[in-house]
Amino acid sequence: MSKQAKPRFQPRGELSQLLLSVLAKDPSADQSSPADELLRQVPTVTEAAVKKSPNVIRDDDLQLSLLILQGLHYGDVVRCDVAWQWDPKLTQARLMIDRAFERDIRAEVEVPELPEANAESVAQNLFELTKPGPGPSVPRFIAKHASKEQALEYVILRSVYTLKEADPQTWAIPFLSGRAKAALVEIQTDEYGGGDAKRVHSAIFARMMQLLGLDNSYGAYLDQVPALTIASFTMMGLFGMNRRLRGAMAGHYAAYEMTSSIPNKFLGDGFRRLGYGPDVTDYFDEHVEADAVHEQIAGRDLAGGLAEQEPRLLADIMFGANASLIIDGLGSEATLNAWDSGESALRVPEPALAGAMR
Repeated sequence: MSKQAKPRFQPRGELSQLLLSVLAKDPSADQSSPADELLRQVPTVTEAAVKKSPNVIRDDDLQLSLLILQGLHYGDVVRCDVAWQWDPKLTQARLMIDRAFERDIRAEVEVPELPEANAESVAQNLFELTKPGPGPSVPRFIAKHASKEQALEYVILRSVYTLKEADPQTWAIPFLSGRAKAALVEIQTDEYGGGDAKRVHSAIFARMMQLLGLDNSYGAYLDQVPALTIASFTMMGLFGMNRRLRGAMAGHYAAYEMTSSIPNKFLGDGFRRLGYGPDVTDYFDEHVEADAVHEQIAGRDLAGGLAEQEPRLLADIMFGANASLIIDGLGSEATLNAWDSGESALRVPEPALAGAMR
């Protein structure tokens, strides 16, 4: 059995408390064990939590619970025995939350007008959909106005996904074929450093956190992160881990890459304005160039290629793209509103930021 350790984050409700209690137990014990007693409660508590929640996207307990359950498949999210990964009751709980989460995303996100099901039309439509507007954005704010504390808050918020960067989409590789599969593999090869461990994008981000005086172990700041930020990551897992949602994954990833290059230029400029050097801005600078290439591959070959191969997935491709914009936009709006009000964008302000800025 793998070594047990206290999780680096706290529960946010009855379900996440139950899940963490289960995962702290030994899964190989007999049927009368405390673990089995707790495990029997999981489906009932999950169902009650889903029914009680007005909106899974914004629900702290359900989002943390989904992150925990998805994290069993990533590793290094919750320190627990690996035998828990495919426990039927935990899988049942994840699927219950998945269905409710997808329902609420679809209620919040319109399917844009559909282009023709060919690569060029899909790519052109996606580029138009993701065209940056003139309004405020977090990267623009950081480029011109953010304090060091706000810049570090941004890094903490982003760490939920970026310390696992590209992993949610990698689940979908076996679900694809032909042009779309080749495109996703091409993007992921770059995301994982092209064979150079030091250039793995999540590792570059982890080094940046360390240089900023932040803890770069996964979950170190999870208590500080609001549900909307977690939802951005768990949505990627929802799309990437479910074969039936491969169209949504392709559209989401295309939109994500198309809205990355220019914002990372703003972010690099902002951190330079705050006095940080190229060792810190390496992550942002890397993505200015890399994602300018990725957006073309993701738009034409991944999303567009999948639409040509499977035209029936076109609506889901466009839905996934719009979900990326809208759900991430909700989190960005909350961040900017907090900063504009002179408040922290974190769920719980992080006192250690003052020390990290020295």
